[in-house]
Amino acid sequence: MAGMVESDKIDVGFSGKRCIHSRNCVLGDPHVFVPSAPGQWIHPEAASVEKIVAIAESCPSGAITYTRKDGGPQEQPPVVNTVRLRENGPLSLHAEIVLDGETSYRATLCRCGASQNKPFCDGSHTKAGFTATGEPALKDTPALDARNGPLTVTPTTNGPLKIEGNLEIVTGTGHTIDRTQRTFLCRCGHSANKPFCDGSHKKVGFVG
Repeated sequence: MAGMVESDKIDVGFSGKRCIHSRNCVLGDPHVFVPSAPGQWIHPEAASVEKIVAIAESCPSGAITYTRKDGGPQEQPPVVNTVRLRENGPLSLHAEIVLDGETSYRATLCRCGASQNKPFCDGSHTKAGFTATGEPALKDTPALDARNGPLTVTPTTNGPLKIEGNLEIVTGTGHTIDRTQRTFLCRCGHSANKPFCDGSHKKVGFVG
């Protein structure tokens, strides 16, 4: 399910393909994002533009986007590109993400191997009983000369996520574990060196 809901001051987009049901939107303002509503469930006229912008930008999956029509600023990429490791869960990216020829600023990508919507998370890690720490050991890595810019994400055939560009890999509590310009992150769920790929996808016959 995807589409754009228009109003005088702001249009709100929704991509069901990317949604991970984090519920930031319906908790942020249930009058704008009406939970369990039949039919139209997004009502941009029900709150201020600033509030809708804040809720949209808190959506970790990038499922909610917006276009301001009041002369205010559109969403900008962050000043630091990050991928956050969710405990027993997905990879949460915030950057100028280039994936499959499209650019977005937020995405939540599968790292358990069980999603039926690869490369995006669909919540399958919970049913699959996936376990992976969100707090791996920190590496002592030098600061990057630049910390932003385009981040190209390539799901390799039956293999890891190849990520190229300035990137800080961050724990769930905000500690940087690595700074890199090119890395391979596990998405089969079996690496013994998570979040990094160790070649386990070949042993387990990962398909994706």
